[in-house]
Amino acid sequence: MKALRKEADDRLLIEAAQKDPARFAELYENNFERVYAYVVRRVGDRAETEDLTSEVFHHALANLRRFEWRGIPFAAWLYRIAANLISDRWQRRGREQVTDEVEQIESTPATSVDFEEVERRVSLFRLVDGLPAEQRRVVVLRFVEQKSIKEVAREIRKTEGAVKQLQFRALSRLRARMEGADA
Repeated sequence: MKALRKEADDRLLIEAAQKDPARFAELYENNFERVYAYVVRRVGDRAETEDLTSEVFHHALANLRRFEWRGIPFAAWLYRIAANLISDRWQRRGREQVTDEVEQIESTPATSVDFEEVERRVSLFRLVDGLPAEQRRVVVLRFVEQKSIKEVAREIRKTEGAVKQLQFRALSRLRARMEGADA
């Protein structure tokens, strides 16, 4: 009974906020802690968590008129926004790292630049970017952020065995694609 009442309350709040964005404050208050907790478990850094949580609610408010009630909790929509923003941030961070490396190489005298190495890294980045989301996330956490299997498992809320399996599949897929590109 309590769950039905909560669902009805959420639906009424959403409809009210869609008509008057000033009413979004109550949705924000009801969901802030759970969204913050969701983000902090995945990001770990307090400042980044605060930034991402803010972005989630900004995005939700900006797109609230497009939200359609389908009986799924409003928090689920917020979690999906958060997951997408976190994923975007990891992809951006990976690109920035590659850009920094390219800039460092470009500032090196031409005689010491290994153009084949630059091309190999760019190709590898594109291949990683083409992996399924979970595999890409594991690769970024393990090899870009240099986290242990245990840290990755805790961050993505999977077992260490599942992380190892995702990593194995990602590396196998990357190896096969790289060998296919060499052929």
